[in-house]
Amino acid sequence: MRSLCLILMSLVVASPALMAQTHVGPQPQGWIAEGTSAAIGGAAPDWMTSPEENAVYYALERTTVFATPDSSQPYVELDAGEPVDMLRFTHSWAEVKSSDGARGFVNRDALTNLWIRISKRSKTVWIHRGADVEATIPADMAYNFFLDKERRGSRVEPDHWRTPEGLYFVVSKNAQSRFYKAFVLNYPSANDARDGLSRGLISEHQYASILQAEERRTTPPMDTALGGWIEIHGEGTGARTTWTRGCVAIKNDAIDALWDTVRIGTPVLIES
Repeated sequence: MRSLCLILMSLVVASPALMAQTHVGPQPQGWIAEGTSAAIGGAAPDWMTSPEENAVYYALERTTVFATPDSSQPYVELDAGEPVDMLRFTHSWAEVKSSDGARGFVNRDALTNLWIRISKRSKTVWIHRGADVEATIPADMAYNFFLDKERRGSRVEPDHWRTPEGLYFVVSKNAQSRFYKAFVLNYPSANDARDGLSRGLISEHQYASILQAEERRTTPPMDTALGGWIEIHGEGTGARTTWTRGCVAIKNDAIDALWDTVRIGTPVLIES
């Protein structure tokens, strides 16, 4: 399987206008909710194609690929997070090609080309669809935003209130967050668990539990020495300050604009 992280980074490189974005804040009026398209009717729907730069999609969960667009002939399975090329689509079906060349049809609602990129250095969140940047949002970061997260922080060790770096996904959404609303990330991930085990921070049992959670796309244990509850949440100042304990805080109106668009399973790439 192609590395999703490498694919997302290649989309950043392919988008020369990325760093030139001047808009700060969400642009909900230009967004199209997942699973929607132009009205298509009739017994024989018209197929539409995706622009080449936006044709890479990702499975939000483990998904069946069918030989025909009618669920009658299961073909192969896509793993959650697996990238595919969308060849054409209707309002409900997408014809896709996997990294190993398998070609078939999946329910369009099972796919997304929306992903989130976060730069700790510039304290910025970018909302992408493929290579296109749809919104540029200022973000507040952790007290120690310039180092990678290694373990749980505390009032005794505030240096470890850090934001992790790497590829994550939205594992849940909390509409009753202490910080307005929150997209909860799957930190600690399997990569974090491997690092934590090698440094003696977690037990073999905790390591296995984190790996199992990632395989099942469920919330990992948040009570180990690695810490947890890393979120993209509201109550941000919009001034790119540093006050969180590892989370990424954006203004409430930005969270509202993203709330229905960002789905569970959406990839989130966090950079230094």
